[in-house]
Amino acid sequence: MSRGAGDGYRRAAIVSLLLACGAFGAVGELRGQSPRVTIDPDTTEIHVGDPLALRLSVEHPADLAVRWPDSLSLGPFEALALEASPSEASGDGARTAAVLHVTAFELGELEIPSFTLELTDGGDGTATVSTDPVVIGVTTVGLDESGDIRDVKGPRAIARNWLLLWPWLLLALMLGALGYWWGRRRRRTPDRADSGPPVPDRPPHEVAIEALDRLEASPLLERGEIKLYHVEVSRIIRAYVEGRYRIWALEMVTPDVISSLGHAGVDPGIRTAFERFLDRCDLVKFAKSRPADAACRSILADARTLVERTRFVPPPVAEPEATTADGAEATTADEAETTADDRTGAAVP
Repeated sequence: MSRGAGDGYRRAAIVSLLLACGAFGAVGELRGQSPRVTIDPDTTEIHVGDPLALRLSVEHPADLAVRWPDSLSLGPFEALALEASPSEASGDGARTAAVLHVTAFELGELEIPSFTLELTDGGDGTATVSTDPVVIGVTTVGLDESGDIRDVKGPRAIARNWLLLWPWLLLALMLGALGYWWGRRRRRTPDRADSGPPVPDRPPHEVAIEALDRLEASPLLERGEIKLYHVEVSRIIRAYVEGRYRIWALEMVTPDVISSLGHAGVDPGIRTAFERFLDRCDLVKFAKSRPADAACRSILADARTLVERTRFVPPPVAEPEATTADGAEATTADEAETTADDRTGAAVP
């Protein structure tokens, strides 16, 4: 090889070496500015199912921000929660920290694989940084000192203290005696349905008309208390039915009231009128119906009509027309008819 060719090779080698040194310096400078992440577990061995905290620290340029992922695929581990902290200034850049909580339900030396974090400048510029894999030992629970799994314990024996049973036996005897006494008392007490309500001190229709007058003068409708208004008018008519026909109308539902009126021999037309009236009241009381003001005042007028139509009129006192041989008084045909009408609960014509 000639001397000129050797000088050419030497110059080419020097140029290549200088370019390589420049590239190495640029790479080193780039690495000094590039972001990096460290991952530090709080322990390297956990029991199966126990939580493990991984402390993440990302050092990055101040104009970038860490975009934490919504979900992570960590192989045999499951991510539980990620608690991120605000960025802090660090040297020429910034540092962002977070705590990632994970757990595992497999046994052995398990590896948390490397995962990637994304950094963004708020626009289209992004960068990525990856963590190092971490090996965590996952062990089981229930090991004794020899390292073997403990055997299943048998059932614990419960000490029997018979003295503790005496209060319960005494309570059972007292409840039995109370039930026996109540049954005997029920058998001695006549049924309310057979005895009927007490006889009112005043004519029921007078009490009902006065109560309807007080309800009409009350400010319930002006205050918009429509339900309370219908509850009160229903109570007045039921109390009137109790006094007039001697049935427990205040303690019955509407079908039972109508059935009891039938047993009392009340005319079917009167029963139908009472049923329609009480059904209108029940629609407001239980079905949350809200009739207009005119309909509310109309039901009060219907209540008065029912009372006037069914009020009891005592038979007129007639003078005796004849006396039998044994001294008994004869009853006129009109008196007999009036008495029969009252027994059947017929309405006043």
